[in-house]
Amino acid sequence: MNPVPVQQDPPACSVCGEPAVIHQRHAGRYLCGTDLVADLEQRVAGTIASQQQVVPGDCVAVALSGGKDSTALLVMLHRLFGSRDDIRLVAVTVDEGITGYREETVRSAADLVRKLGVEHITVSFGELFGDSLDTFLKGRKAQACTICGILRKKALVAGAKRAGATKLATGHNLDDEAQSVLMNVLRGDLLRLVRDSGRESSGRFIPRIKPLTYVQEKEIATYLMVQGIWEDLPECPYAIHALRREVRSMLSGIEYRHPGTMLRLLENKKIIETAFSGKAGGEAVGRCRECGDPCSGETCQLCQLLHSLGR
Repeated sequence: MNPVPVQQDPPACSVCGEPAVIHQRHAGRYLCGTDLVADLEQRVAGTIASQQQVVPGDCVAVALSGGKDSTALLVMLHRLFGSRDDIRLVAVTVDEGITGYREETVRSAADLVRKLGVEHITVSFGELFGDSLDTFLKGRKAQACTICGILRKKALVAGAKRAGATKLATGHNLDDEAQSVLMNVLRGDLLRLVRDSGRESSGRFIPRIKPLTYVQEKEIATYLMVQGIWEDLPECPYAIHALRREVRSMLSGIEYRHPGTMLRLLENKKIIETAFSGKAGGEAVGRCRECGDPCSGETCQLCQLLHSLGR
């Protein structure tokens, strides 16, 4: 006769002793739902303060896709700044036009801003570029993430400008940032590795801020679940073509076996940025000869892409 398995109680929270909901392997501790929420919100507030990402007088455009990262970002920023008169929050949602996927995430974004009472601006690829992403990708699905990334970046800036924003906040988390570092290394793209879109821009572009940079993806998902904010949404159908998908799987396994790997990747990126800063060969920022947007060459990526798409 097989023995009946004994059900074990969940580990105790390292702070209060209540049942834990997450193991923060990099920190070597367990946290219950209440202490996880407090921990993440304190860490994000610390990141914002230490880097002066948001200052009095700012209008922060929050990129809200409706997915878990952007949802958590808006919830946290609303709790931090929603009651302040000297800081304004505006959610910006981009509808790329992806059938069977974007409808659900746009609805999720709209539901959230209604609950929070946050101003909401929606822009679409059709409005800005004349067609949906689905149309642009006919015969080009292998280039999906590259094409979408360039168009989406421009769309977010367009929405932020409509809001009169001084900062553009995105929901990039620790996993995203570590994956980007590794992808740029694999591509041999040093300039992209050291590029800083959050630097002082002298009015040439809206600086980007990433308050969730030091928060892991699993922490964000658990943060939403314990508060009943989690919504199970479909994955982008074009994600299967992305290099990031492969890098994500590889890096997740390494992080599990060697906790702190993703954080060390970011720390090493900072060392490279510091060493590269002010060196000859740095990327000079000018303006696109066609649209006038900031770029490093004569023509920006967006204009080059639109030409290749026959626009």
